[in-house]
Amino acid sequence: MNRGTAAVAKLSLSYVILIILSCISLFPALWIVMSSLKVGNSLFSDTFIPKSFTFEHYINLFQNTSYPLWFLNTLKVAALSTVLGTFLLLLSSYAISRYRFAGRKTTLTTLLVLQMFPGFMAMIAIYVLLNTVGLLNSHWALVLVYSSGAIITNVFVAKGFFDTIPRSLEDAARIDGASHMRLFFSIMIPLSRPMLTYASLMIFNGSFVDFIFADLVLRTEEQRTLAVGLYRMVSQRNSTEFTLFAAGAVLVAIPVTMLFMFLQRFLVEGLTAGASKG
Repeated sequence: MNRGTAAVAKLSLSYVILIILSCISLFPALWIVMSSLKVGNSLFSDTFIPKSFTFEHYINLFQNTSYPLWFLNTLKVAALSTVLGTFLLLLSSYAISRYRFAGRKTTLTTLLVLQMFPGFMAMIAIYVLLNTVGLLNSHWALVLVYSSGAIITNVFVAKGFFDTIPRSLEDAARIDGASHMRLFFSIMIPLSRPMLTYASLMIFNGSFVDFIFADLVLRTEEQRTLAVGLYRMVSQRNSTEFTLFAAGAVLVAIPVTMLFMFLQRFLVEGLTAGASKG
């Protein structure tokens, strides 16, 4: 086998593997979409593509359930968490990247260790703390938890991005009389747009689809988010609305998918730039 034939065989094998992995990844999503369009309540079907299609389940979501309220609650929590979490992340990562202070290395080590543990390990402590301050069954409780968790999750990416910005820009701004806050808001934040986009998307996505903490904190129907509401809808003893749940799951994925597609270029730039240094 000559070199040209070997290269073609290697390339063909790579495409075959990629196609197989793509099919494995897309199959669950396509199955949920097909199930949401199927007549009846059962998810079981003899064929992958339903014999008849219906949009009845999507209509029932908005007419016979509290889905619109759950959606608005989720959007509010995700939006507030994204704004507050991104702002806190920028402040903390910029301070760690640009300033040298006592305990800096200890802070970085602590944040690195905290990343190794899943967030739900702190559920009991967070529950007790929120109950003590009277924030149970409140959207603000979720916002505070998601925003603070965003620092631990994304601080090294944000710090790595700030490390790539030349210090000569700061020196020139200080010579012109810029204060620390003016330097941060007028120079650093505009230059960190790719990383800012990446961090905001990660925080929004995590807040939008989270179930564990939302189910722990929220107690009433009026406060529930999408993940909790959909789970409660099918977890009741006499509930068989599985195709209705599939329709709700499809609608949950639409906002996040559209954001990722629209901001894909900035997402890749922010991830790669933040990983180049640190």
